[in-house]
Amino acid sequence: MLRIGIVIGIAFALQIVLSMLQMRHFTKEFVALRRRGKVACGRQAGGFHAGAIVMFLIDDSGIIQTARKLEGVTCFARVKELGGFEGKYVGSLTGEEIPKTHKNLRKAVADASLTYRKYTAGEEIVDPPSPFQRVGAAVGSMFSVKHSRA
Repeated sequence: MLRIGIVIGIAFALQIVLSMLQMRHFTKEFVALRRRGKVACGRQAGGFHAGAIVMFLIDDSGIIQTARKLEGVTCFARVKELGGFEGKYVGSLTGEEIPKTHKNLRKAVADASLTYRKYTAGEEIVDPPSPFQRVGAAVGSMFSVKHSRA
């Protein structure tokens, strides 16, 4: 029993270290793009499927200069070039530019476009709920008492 606990502890620690390395790589790539200009980002959580984050380096008119993506299920995913977006207006992207096999990447592209449109319109950009917030809301709704007025 103790061995199982040790193995689980080591696996947990390894996951933390590998996730930190992935985040450091992502941050380095984001900062490199940010130093070159404005960056529009979109994200889509994957759960048990491949999640995706896209970053578009844009000029002052919203025209994409460079596109990058981080897509994968594991902590071994790395930021890669995302071709085919150079010269397009970020506010008009719909996600249809990505093959249907990459569902979350399509959603991340659409999210980047929506985020850019909200930013240029002066609207507040709200972060989506984290997995812990979603679980908390689900558990809270199970225990909430609904009062009816008779």
